[in-house]
Amino acid sequence: MEKKSNYLKSPDLLPIGYGERNIGTFGFAVIWVGMAIVLAAFAIGGGGIQSLSLPMVLLATIIGSVAIGIFMSIIGDIGIEHGLSFPVYMRAPFGTIGTHIPSITRGVTAACWFGINTYFGASAINGILFLLFGFDQWFICFLLFAAAQLINTALGIKSIERFADLAAPIIILISCWMYITLSDSASAGGKEIFAWVESPATGMAAFTAFMVVVMANMGFWATLAADMPTLSRFFKAPKNERNWFKRNKSQLVGNLIVMPVFNTFMIAIGAVSYMAVGTSDPIMALQEAASGFVLGILLLMIVLAQWSTNTSANIIPAATVFSNVGGPKVPFWVGVLIAGIIGTLAQPWSLFDVLNQALLIIGGILTSIVGILFADYYLLRKRRVNVKALYENDGQFKYLFGFNVAGLLAWIIGGIAANLLPMYSSLVGFAVGAGVYYVLAKYWWFTKYEQAEIIDPSDEKYLGLTVGRDWEIVDEEQLIVLPEVANERV
Repeated sequence: MEKKSNYLKSPDLLPIGYGERNIGTFGFAVIWVGMAIVLAAFAIGGGGIQSLSLPMVLLATIIGSVAIGIFMSIIGDIGIEHGLSFPVYMRAPFGTIGTHIPSITRGVTAACWFGINTYFGASAINGILFLLFGFDQWFICFLLFAAAQLINTALGIKSIERFADLAAPIIILISCWMYITLSDSASAGGKEIFAWVESPATGMAAFTAFMVVVMANMGFWATLAADMPTLSRFFKAPKNERNWFKRNKSQLVGNLIVMPVFNTFMIAIGAVSYMAVGTSDPIMALQEAASGFVLGILLLMIVLAQWSTNTSANIIPAATVFSNVGGPKVPFWVGVLIAGIIGTLAQPWSLFDVLNQALLIIGGILTSIVGILFADYYLLRKRRVNVKALYENDGQFKYLFGFNVAGLLAWIIGGIAANLLPMYSSLVGFAVGAGVYYVLAKYWWFTKYEQAEIIDPSDEKYLGLTVGRDWEIVDEEQLIVLPEVANERV
């Protein structure tokens, strides 16, 4: 008897049940402390302060952070309600094969972010080793730091939360120290922290600069907004809770309070860094603004911050995507390894200078996916999902040879529209992606390929946590009976 496994039922991609969810509100808040402290965010602050005053940069950051936090929370309900990861749910709006195209885009983006953050962390490690021993080999530090993060992530979500518990208080204290050190340095140079602007913009130019900061912040976190279900499926939430806000409490606290606060703080550090030494590259700024023991401690914060961010926000999503594409032959730990290889081959040490421009493009492309997910999950399916069919090769999500053409067209149109209007890229991407997908799916695609949960929107059949259900997908192997065995039975 020959056995053939269903690649859609890879064990790492099955729904997470209620009993397996072990991250509470405080745990997610702690993880966010680490995730939000990303040195690449300093580039946004350094870029913004060239045209706007610090208060205006911070206001734009808060607006962008809260806006993308709302997107995160809305999409994250997919993980809370059904225990599904991003690439698995993407089978609904894109098809069982079509899901791989936008998912790989997300996975490669996350892997590149991993590389950028690892480069910053490795530079900091190299700085510490140079202070202590005169050692100066940043690429060796890069490889070792990357390996440590990949191993930590491969050990699972609980290992990541334990690391965040350790790193978060240290990160908070040293971030404050960093801000004070750089502010003092800028003040000593005769610059008023809350009033200095390198080349003040006025009129429409000021509004444009303001919106660039808003959209850069949204683009910065658009990757996680699309992929929040991959993380939120591990969050504790009450069973049989029909109130959306109570069910998503952990998300709301983390995405709308913790993230905006710490993200704004990082932008502020990037801005004062630029004021102090003329660069928003934190490693260079610290090496000019501090020395000795103080410099070593500040560099240690950079290491911890990049580690904490990468594990939760970059490696897990990327590895989950690659595991989804490869099926059972690519378990989660192999996906982790692939993410590390891509992040290294991207040569992240050359990406920092073009980061703001890249964020506007990335934001538009990925928030159009967020818009499609919103339209599919809330407007069309009304949160009811035929979860078992997501794991069937010939189920309702096979569509046309595995592709949902409505989703692919909406993504292309949304991404193009967003990048035609880069000053509003994330908002345009979301709105156009959602609108185009809703029209195409409702009035064209789903008339050709009927969706059980839309025809019969039954709570008991298609809701998850709200009705106290854990989705159980039987991971059996399909048996193909050989001809001689069939003849014996006949």
